[in-house]
Amino acid sequence: MATTWVAGDFAVVLDVGPGYPLTEPAQVPWESLAPSTLVRIHHRPQPYPAKWVINTAATQGAPLVVLGVRDPVTGARPVISGDGAATRLALDYWNEGRSVVKIGGSNLPSDDIVPSHVHLQGLEIRSGRPGYAYTDDAGAPGSYSTNAAAVHAEIGAHITIEDCVLTDCGNGVFAGSQVSDLVLRGNAIHGNGIEGSIYEHNSYTECLGILFEYNRYGPLRPGCGGNNLKDRSAGTVIRYNWIEAGNRQLDLVETDHVELRDDPRYRTTLVYGNLLIESESTGNSQIVHYGGDGGDEDFYRKGRLHFYHNTVYSARPGNTTLLRLSTGDEAADVRNTVIHVTAGGARLAINADAGDVELRHCWLPTDWRHSHEGDPTGSVVAQDCIAGAEPGFADASGLGFQPLPGSPLLRAGGPLAATAPPALAQYREHQDGQARADGSLPTIGAFGVPLQVR
Repeated sequence: MATTWVAGDFAVVLDVGPGYPLTEPAQVPWESLAPSTLVRIHHRPQPYPAKWVINTAATQGAPLVVLGVRDPVTGARPVISGDGAATRLALDYWNEGRSVVKIGGSNLPSDDIVPSHVHLQGLEIRSGRPGYAYTDDAGAPGSYSTNAAAVHAEIGAHITIEDCVLTDCGNGVFAGSQVSDLVLRGNAIHGNGIEGSIYEHNSYTECLGILFEYNRYGPLRPGCGGNNLKDRSAGTVIRYNWIEAGNRQLDLVETDHVELRDDPRYRTTLVYGNLLIESESTGNSQIVHYGGDGGDEDFYRKGRLHFYHNTVYSARPGNTTLLRLSTGDEAADVRNTVIHVTAGGARLAINADAGDVELRHCWLPTDWRHSHEGDPTGSVVAQDCIAGAEPGFADASGLGFQPLPGSPLLRAGGPLAATAPPALAQYREHQDGQARADGSLPTIGAFGVPLQVR
């Protein structure tokens, strides 16, 4: 599934690693890289202690690609570590303590450049948080802020982060409002966060156009209360991901930037084809939050969450709530989704309080309820849904969620909303995808009809 790059398609190819003229990433002239450049960082047994910024305005036909080349025997990615990292002295950029790898926000070649068509692929980027130190672009010692990220995209357009491992940082990915058309594809994002804090997350984004697909999100660092995927973007699409064991799995809240709020895409959020897994020890009982959290409701999403063909599984011993809609102006259209809780149907609520939820062609446990709150102000309406004891997963305790032959999920789905794109693919373990097979009637959940019953 990962993008294939051919060296002959680039004007410049720079190889970094053992046996090459460039042995360290700090020897790459990041400050002057041109479009149509391929930087290949080759695996070695020890990490590369390095940090840098990318500030190249490339094009679709002449991109800038930074590619990790795996160990040919073990398949291990090259590791870029912020622990003891040396910054190239020829660089000159701000917010150095907020990243291991940064995109945009540099004085070189010029501080008004918008880096574009940048592809970061195949690296493990780690260890950017308090407790680790680095040497900055002036040769002085530096320390990381709590919100430091493995990758901090500050400014940019058409940025892709693919097939990377992002771990042991404050945030795995942090992307700000001056970034447009960001793609996170096929990454492993886990083990981030700050102990005792709810403000750092595996990914934290606020972009004009963002796509998450085929990623595997895992638990944060022990003692960290952040969410798995927190997003404040306009044009958010979250599809075909495995998202497991965050405080909330999805926290889809408001921007504080007028240009994002006023973009028509801000009012529609697409979440489809995902596995959302709530572990026994996960903190918050709400799986998805949609709307806002800052208090200024003028900026809340006040739109519709399209949530379909998802598989939701909770092993919590207590209550589980699928959705929290922040106000009565938020709504959710939930279709063709299976929601299973091991504690029994009475432990599942669809919505926390405010907002309107419509369920169509979903599988729900018997005895599910509208809310666990005493007097909810919103509504939950279910149409053509199935209630039962077991959805017929292959091996739920082993996290195998494909439907077995005879499962009530098979061919029990219905039509999507008119504006919702179809679920044409499904997640494949791990950080990969494959085509989804459905007949004339779709199967409920994140997986299509299994091979043995087609």
